[in-house]
Amino acid sequence: MNEIATSSRFRVEGMDCAACAAKIDKAARRIDGVEDVSVSVTAGTMTVGHRAGTDLEALARKVTSLGYKVAALPAYQAPAPAVEHGCDCCHDHGDHSHAHRHDHPHVHKHGDGHAHDHQHGRSHDHDQNGQGASVAETDAAAGLHGHDHGPSEDPWWKTAKARLTIACGAALAAAYLVGQIFPQYDTILFIAAMAVGLIPIARRAIMAALNGMPFTIETLMTVAAIGAVVIGAGEEAAAVVFLFLVGELLEGVAAGRARAGIRALASLVPKTAFLENDGRTTEVPAESLAVGAVILVRPGDRVPADGEILSGETSVDESPVTGESVPKRMVPGDTVRAGTINQDAAIRVRVSAAARDNTISRIIQLVEQAQESKAPTERFIDSFSRYYTPGVMVVAALVAIVPPLAMGGAWDEWVYKGLAILLIGCPCALVISTPAAIAASLSAGARRGLLMKGGAVLETLGKVTKVAFDKTGTLTAGKPVVTDIVAVSGSEAEVLERAAALEVGSSHPLALAILAEAKRLGIDPRAAENARAIGGEGVTGRAGGAALFLGSPQAAGKRTPLPDELKNRVAALNDEGKTVSVLLEGNRIAGLIAMRDEPREDAVAGIAALKELGISAVMLTGDNRRTAAAIAQKLGMEPRAELLPQDKQRIVGELRKAGEVVAKVGDGINDAPALAAADIGIAMGGGTDVALETADAAALNARVRDVASMVALSRATMANIRQNIAISLGLKAVFLVTTIAGITGLWPAILADTGATVLVTANAMRLLGWRGLK
Repeated sequence: MNEIATSSRFRVEGMDCAACAAKIDKAARRIDGVEDVSVSVTAGTMTVGHRAGTDLEALARKVTSLGYKVAALPAYQAPAPAVEHGCDCCHDHGDHSHAHRHDHPHVHKHGDGHAHDHQHGRSHDHDQNGQGASVAETDAAAGLHGHDHGPSEDPWWKTAKARLTIACGAALAAAYLVGQIFPQYDTILFIAAMAVGLIPIARRAIMAALNGMPFTIETLMTVAAIGAVVIGAGEEAAAVVFLFLVGELLEGVAAGRARAGIRALASLVPKTAFLENDGRTTEVPAESLAVGAVILVRPGDRVPADGEILSGETSVDESPVTGESVPKRMVPGDTVRAGTINQDAAIRVRVSAAARDNTISRIIQLVEQAQESKAPTERFIDSFSRYYTPGVMVVAALVAIVPPLAMGGAWDEWVYKGLAILLIGCPCALVISTPAAIAASLSAGARRGLLMKGGAVLETLGKVTKVAFDKTGTLTAGKPVVTDIVAVSGSEAEVLERAAALEVGSSHPLALAILAEAKRLGIDPRAAENARAIGGEGVTGRAGGAALFLGSPQAAGKRTPLPDELKNRVAALNDEGKTVSVLLEGNRIAGLIAMRDEPREDAVAGIAALKELGISAVMLTGDNRRTAAAIAQKLGMEPRAELLPQDKQRIVGELRKAGEVVAKVGDGINDAPALAAADIGIAMGGGTDVALETADAAALNARVRDVASMVALSRATMANIRQNIAISLGLKAVFLVTTIAGITGLWPAILADTGATVLVTANAMRLLGWRGLK
């Protein structure tokens, strides 16, 4: 097979159902050099993998000949590789081993004997080599650079389908009125009215047949309408064509609504931004912002780009992106997302992603890509429909011919019934039953921060029976917090203030925990004098005229013996998975400070939600056993500790061999082997490139409960699909029986088909309103 050299993307207007997608797919594959085609009805896109030199203009003409409008879109760009900041097996607190570059390192050695390199002024070497996917020659010519280009989405009443439907309806009404005045021309008038709508339908049927698809919906309609005219049912034929066009128009409206559901995200990003340059602020197009640029975001404005707050404190409303109703407090160093709303005060933000790589753009790209990949159920329905349509034509022919030939039936009666069966057999409702539900579900999930890469992922999530979680950064926040302060001399506030004085300027996680607790309690420590590190022990300095030391219990014990009562307290805290630092003031023990990486606020509720869905959970961590056991007990789950990445991969494999359908949840950066070994890999994180690219799904809001929400959404979607299939096949079965029995005819047949399509689409669109677990 020839190697695919590149890919090109196109916006396709007028594509409203899976049958449309199938025709476009098959036509595109007939172009020499085309190796792969992926069509998304809901996204309104076609992605073509092809060899260099392929005639893309011929491909566009081929698709246009089927009755669609085509325009080139930009190829997706691969993101620059993210910088790794450690892995789960060495980042878990309680069993630490950090190795960053520091300017002034000082080391704490805590109760477990592992060293912490502290720092004052850490620097990283970031090697980010930008990678970009090649853009097809058509894109370069068009100069496109966004998601809103290509054929515009006009209001439904301005579309070509609407104009054709209105014209056909007007012709049918005119035929009826004129026929009342001149009855002798009644038949000719209705045939003329039918021709208004049938000629474009027949043309599409012929073009599809020339492209190797003789058994399309248009073919069924053309044969049925012409046959009705032949047997003298011209009035019914005209009405049937009009109703068919109404059904197609309704499909288009529904498909447009589904597309708008995710495209609405693009409108969240403002068109302009205030760029700071040499002390001046200039209003510039938001899409022109480069990585590293500094922008000003005023109160009430939407954030125009992903970035890091440089100055200013404010509340940010993230509900447009995440669905989270409570605004989040943001301070310098925090990350803000494009499309969120700054509420309280002006902030200065350093841009961290270009317009096409910000959170909103990434979500749109991934959802559109996901909608182009088909679920197993959808692939089965597509395969089934390839045989179903010819089968319907055979059954209709037998119904029309056999009774008159074998049983002496009336030709007009049985040909009429055969034509009605052709209309009943239109597979519109059946083929749209699955993709409509999946597309609506993917859009609803994305709008709540739940990204699932395709129908296959969405379908598999509902079958999950076991979830394996990483600990650090997944079940826990990924950074320690102060849990206990034991004052031996003075008050707890004094112990914390003196410890914080020694840690001012440090960015080590334990130092940050002490400083954060001081800030929470309203303590503003003054930096200690002569603060310096003592290798492998801790940090010393002077504050308030006293010599201070903060370090591990072992290091403190070398300076001042710890009484047995205090040793027992340290041991008890260590058994709870907490890291303990001892503060000495001169030769006296001032107090103890215990820290631990605590579970996320929603972790307990998230694990409980999984249990309610009948799913068990296990923690896989590189941390020590006592820390893992303490966290797991708090969450009510099974711990597996002191694991290397290959151990996690092995355990996931063992769970699958035992018959479990396993989802592995991690931060999307480490534990790649385990993520790959699971049935579903879920990245827990705030939208980093790696989190979005490495896993099958991503919980952008980093909530444990979101894993249960994904499973619930999957199950709701599969239930919706089963309902849709029952509706489409059930109505067909009922009208098949009533038609053969002579109870119903052409009009009810086409109404049944159109009605089933509308019902199925409306049922699928209900998923757009999915609000997550209660």
